[in-house]
Amino acid sequence: MEFIEYIKELLTMENLLEVLEEYQSFGPLPGFLLVVLEAFLPFLPLIVIVMANAAAFGLWLGFLISWAGAVVGAVIVYYFVHKLQRYPRIQALLRKEKIRKMMSWIERHGFGPIFFLLCFPFTPSFLINVVAGLSKIKFYQFFLALVAGKMVMIFTISYIGYDIISFIRAPIKTAIAITIMLVLWFIGKKVELRLQLSGEK
Repeated sequence: MEFIEYIKELLTMENLLEVLEEYQSFGPLPGFLLVVLEAFLPFLPLIVIVMANAAAFGLWLGFLISWAGAVVGAVIVYYFVHKLQRYPRIQALLRKEKIRKMMSWIERHGFGPIFFLLCFPFTPSFLINVVAGLSKIKFYQFFLALVAGKMVMIFTISYIGYDIISFIRAPIKTAIAITIMLVLWFIGKKVELRLQLSGEK
């Protein structure tokens, strides 16, 4: 626990910006790898990392770096858990009532709950990725929800991190973020329905 607290204290916005500046010869790679690493170590401050990327590389490039890292990290966790679900420790995890209920809920509703859960920065993304990997949900459903949900969440944080004062003073930016979330949810549901229909043919 002390180590985790130490890491959290170390990874401040100021320190991360110094690291990104120090290793700027590597381009966006350090910022990308930090986000990928967070998928495996959920105690890392994702919000701070995303804000630092936006501040260091600009809104759009910073967003793309963080979004790509979040998607790649989540997919690796999903596949890793999916391949190891026959192991005794994973089987023991499957017997936990809370995990079984969450798996059942995700399997019944597919895209919707994963998308909405991943839209919010304080949702335990690691747990969602693990449960999705253990469940019988189709990969395309998980991937669609992951890409769309992380897009909303990462862009919102990047938007705030890029110019936090402007965001507070202009409520219209909050409305834009909510609108993007609803549009992506609608598109995701339509795509999911088409994929399901094509799979039944």
